[in-house]
Parts: sequence; structure tokens; C-alpha cells
Amino acid sequence: QVQLVESGGGLVQAGGSLRLSCTDSGRTFNTGAMGWFRQAPGKEREFVAAISWSGGSTYYADSVKGRFTISRDNAKNTVYLQMNSLKPEDTAVYYCAAKRGGPHTIVVSAYDYWGQGTQVTVSS
Repeated sequence: QVQLVESGGGLVQAGGSLRLSCTDSGRTFNTGAMGWFRQAPGKEREFVAAISWSGGSTYYADSVKGRFTISRDNAKNTVYLQMNSLKPEDTAVYYCAAKRGGPHTIVVSAYDYWGQGTQVTVSS
């Protein structure tokens, strides 16, 4: 059974960097595309980035393009989100998500498995 666990969140000043990790503790990683989403207080969950099973295809929200990089290491059952040049508006709970199969997508409801989330706070 897929069990996604995020780590790497924290408090950082504007302009700083963080790297989030998402590991399948169920050690199956028998998933297709994976994605990162975020949810700020009072707002809906929004797409951040996604990556295909092979890692050869990635997709980003316009708000993070050029600053964030998604990658995955299937041998380690882990997907990463490198976040650079962080802004206060990036503050949110970040969630990792996985699909059983099919291409990556920005649609929240298309993902089958979710982690518990990790808090990212960017101070000005």
C-alpha cells in the first residue's frame, strides 16, 4: 500500500531555499505520475508541480516556474521539490500526491494517494 510521507518543511527567510522530500514508506512506489500541491489558510489546495513516472516529463504552475524543481528517484521511492528564491506568498502546507497511473495532471481529484503535508513558512 502506498504511504506517502513528506519532510523538509520549515521556516525560511524570503529569498532562501528549502528541499521537500516525499517517500513512500509502504515501499511500493507502484505509482504513476506524482505531484506537489499546496494549501494556504483560507484557500483551496492548488497545484505546484508534477512529474511523470520516468521523471522525463515535468510541469509547473506559473507561480513557481523557474524557482522550483521537481525530481524523483524511483530506486529510493522518493520525489523531491527543490524550492529556491522563496517568497512570503509561497507560505502554505505542501502535500505530495501520487497517481496509480496515467499522465501527470494539475487536477487535485485525479490523484489517488496523499501525504499528510509539511508546513513551509517564508518570512519577509
